[in-house]
Amino acid sequence: MIKHKTAILDIGSNTIRLVIYSYDEKRGLREFENIKTVARLRTFIQSNGEMSEEGIELLQKILQSFRQMLKDYDVQEVLATATAAIRQASNQEEIIHRMKKETGLEIDVLSEEEEAYFGFVAVAHSVPTESAVTIDIGGGSTEITYFKNKKLQYTHSFPFGVVSLQQQYMKGDRMTSVEKEQLALFTEAQFRSLPWLNGLKLPVIGIGGSARNIAQIDQQRKEYPISSVHQYKMNVHDVYTLSDTLTDLSIQELKKIEGLSSDRADIILPALEVFRALMKVVKADEFMFSGKGLREGIMLNRILQRHPEAFNKHEVFKNSSETLAAEYEINLQEAEHLQFLARKIYLEFVKNQIIEKSPANLLLLERAASLFYLGEYIDADSASQHTFYILSNRSIDGLEHLDRLKLALVASYKSKDTFKGYAAPFEQWIEKEELKQLRDLGAILKFAYGLNGSKRSIVNDLLIESSKEGVRMKIFVSGNAMAEEYQAGKQKKHLERLCKCEVNLQFLVKDGDSND
Repeated sequence: MIKHKTAILDIGSNTIRLVIYSYDEKRGLREFENIKTVARLRTFIQSNGEMSEEGIELLQKILQSFRQMLKDYDVQEVLATATAAIRQASNQEEIIHRMKKETGLEIDVLSEEEEAYFGFVAVAHSVPTESAVTIDIGGGSTEITYFKNKKLQYTHSFPFGVVSLQQQYMKGDRMTSVEKEQLALFTEAQFRSLPWLNGLKLPVIGIGGSARNIAQIDQQRKEYPISSVHQYKMNVHDVYTLSDTLTDLSIQELKKIEGLSSDRADIILPALEVFRALMKVVKADEFMFSGKGLREGIMLNRILQRHPEAFNKHEVFKNSSETLAAEYEINLQEAEHLQFLARKIYLEFVKNQIIEKSPANLLLLERAASLFYLGEYIDADSASQHTFYILSNRSIDGLEHLDRLKLALVASYKSKDTFKGYAAPFEQWIEKEELKQLRDLGAILKFAYGLNGSKRSIVNDLLIESSKEGVRMKIFVSGNAMAEEYQAGKQKKHLERLCKCEVNLQFLVKDGDSND
């Protein structure tokens, strides 16, 4: 498997980025350096189609700077890719030849189809959504894809981006109502020219810096209580409200908006109107941001070409949970045993009509078991707190924000009071009845954790018998279960709170004799 570092130099129409990745089988694809500079190369394309000498010199200077930085990193491979600004320049060959001569970098100019495809690859492997429309709006082009059941159906690249639209439709310090209407009419007409795009009624997923900034602004506006914008969702009303709020502001006023990068203040409005027009044509109910885009798509594509089984786009969460487990050094054998125990207890409770059966809750319980108390890696005494913070604030591919919160609440369960404290900021997100169900799942998981007190996985099976007197749990073990009896005895209070009755535990060895 690939274990060396790869650097991608992403030469866009608005920004140029140096991003360094590493990949190995256990930890997956990891980004550990990301350096950006704003170049606005699109503005150097002249009326004759050529990039000006000023633009070429700026590009050369930036690439030489990045080349110097790369000497300080242990990078085995450098990929320089360019998109619309160089692709659209009529002196493209001259630019590529000059960069090779002056910087030693050989630039691969991506075709419109390649740029769209790599964006799709990144999204398909990082979000749970099976079918959607993606949009990646750069400085000089806009790529649209439509995928169904994680299979690419159509792609299209429009020869306009936020920089070119800003130049054409925003002449002053702020966007006027007339300019806004003209921009909306233009972009809507462009999108309607694609028959396969009209009325799909699917989510729109935004890729790239402009989409990220819009998600960040909306989070700040709502005082969003958890971190990360990957897989963050906005509904139609959110997008329209943001458009109405920002339109009246000047560029200087926009620069003061929390969540908006100052270097995008003059281009955020054109981007927002493009997203709004696309949602209107698609008849989309929601807009989602993907933190993974072109660069990740290029890396994933290279890895998959060499190792086709490395990632499964239909099991995105499974891939990311395995990466988390590796990073926080979770013992996979213990995690699998905890899953077995938690599932067994849950199904026994269902059979005895103590809780109602829910496939979604069972799936959540098994996922939480695979990551239970991962915060022990940081500090065993505060494992619950660290687990909740990590899982609720970290981007987890394949898990949307609400599902991530539910996972964090169950996987960090310590007690009724700590659960209540963790859940307090999210009372508007989850109804009381569902919170109770999550608390019950946490209680099952905490007790199951106690059933492996010695970390030897000696509990082979268990049965529950429910009567008016309470619950009797028969626990079948192989070997001495002193530690399991002690820990289970301490933790059974969580189950008693769940079933509102007394729980009696009976440990039995394989042949059915008492464990005493």
